[in-house]
Amino acid sequence: MHQTTIPNDAVITIAGTVGVGKSTLTRALAEKLAFRTSFENVDHNPYLDKFYDNFERWSFHLQIFFLAERFKTQKKMFEYGGGFVQDRSIYEDVDIFARMHQEQGTMTNEDFETYQSLFNAMVLTPYFPKPDVLIYLESDFDGIMERIQARGRQMELDTDIDYWKRLYKRYQDWIDSFNACPVVRVDINDYDLNESIDSIDPIIEKIARVIETYRNVDKR
Repeated sequence: MHQTTIPNDAVITIAGTVGVGKSTLTRALAEKLAFRTSFENVDHNPYLDKFYDNFERWSFHLQIFFLAERFKTQKKMFEYGGGFVQDRSIYEDVDIFARMHQEQGTMTNEDFETYQSLFNAMVLTPYFPKPDVLIYLESDFDGIMERIQARGRQMELDTDIDYWKRLYKRYQDWIDSFNACPVVRVDINDYDLNESIDSIDPIIEKIARVIETYRNVDKR
């Protein structure tokens, strides 16, 4: 029987709302596959704390910072020859975070148009390397809030629950129309890394089949 494996040059991106467990799954997948990891630059982000204190003042600055960091990361992963699991995709920034701030008035229309224009010039070209697959982590809203409470980041705990509700809904709408690369949806209740890292083996098998299918399609 043919056993599908993930190519060692693959790039796997994990997406999902804040608190859903992207970083934890990133580490586990990388360990199982002997891949490198790529994480958000949170600890060295000069705007993140300021942003949570004042969305309107710092949303544009924060999004530009993330865009630049993710663009550099995307290039680096492919220059290395792949073999990466990435925590959060570059695509979430414009369609979820930046647009949400523009719609709720915490980013001006002018700033959003500038940001979107820059994003399009950098990312929406045939030359921009796309992931082999995007894993979308799903959970109900109450489960997300329990995770945010449990990890105890003060700037997240101080954020109004309405913000988290809007973000959750935005993610749901976004993934339904996302088509930049193949998507594998994963319910976070379908595995338990506290019990065993092997609980993600069915996810790995599914990812492998999706990558094999789409790479074969590209060769035709």
